[in-house]
Amino acid sequence: MTLFRHEVRQGRLSLVIWALTIGGLMAACVFLFPEMKGEMGQVGEMFASMGALTAAFGLDRLNYGTFPGYYAIECGNILGLGGAMFATMAASATLAKEEKVGTAEFLLTHPVSRAQVVTEKLLAVLVQILVLNLTVLVIAALSALAIGEDIPWGELGKLHLAYLFLQIELAGVCFGLSAFLRRGSMGAGLGIAAGAYFLDLIANLSEKAEWLHYVTPFGYTAGGDILSEGLNWSLMALGILWFGVGIVTAYGWYLRKSIH
Repeated sequence: MTLFRHEVRQGRLSLVIWALTIGGLMAACVFLFPEMKGEMGQVGEMFASMGALTAAFGLDRLNYGTFPGYYAIECGNILGLGGAMFATMAASATLAKEEKVGTAEFLLTHPVSRAQVVTEKLLAVLVQILVLNLTVLVIAALSALAIGEDIPWGELGKLHLAYLFLQIELAGVCFGLSAFLRRGSMGAGLGIAAGAYFLDLIANLSEKAEWLHYVTPFGYTAGGDILSEGLNWSLMALGILWFGVGIVTAYGWYLRKSIH
């Protein structure tokens, strides 16, 4: 597991920065909740006047006056987009960076198979995603305790689990993409994360575009649906299927590609 440890050490600074940034922004939102609680009537009227934008962000299915509803909107958007960016950036560069920085020849002359390279790099990406989510969850829970709110573990657990699935799905897709790249592109990962986010907004705006929920993993992270109906296991299972396709693609192509 030497390569696994190397990958984790190499990505630890990025992991710390992203975890503290996402966790810090979520903590800031949590600390604002006591101030917002007294103005929920005005906030509700404002959201009601936003028309289609209310549906786009799922504000029509949430009670903004409760901590879980507020958390799902404010903190959920931060974790969803921030976590997706981290996962796609980490996964889209991991297999391609050896060729980009010129270390592929050094790596592949060692007694290590290409399958082992793919496996250990994949494990490193997944471990970083898990650490990110655990860190963010701890920061959010401590922030809620600091303002005297009871932590709704059931609701928060479902929300965070949905976002963990989202990140794993996107990481799998980008990991498969990374096998085809020769110069790792974080821009490609960011583009996939942003594209998935905006496809979800389009799906929420129009009934004719609801089928996009089967394309974007943000379709099963809607806070309103999770808090009222629970997790959408069918869409999450589809997400795991896409993850599997990405991983199989990564193995299939990397094991036979010509490494420069």
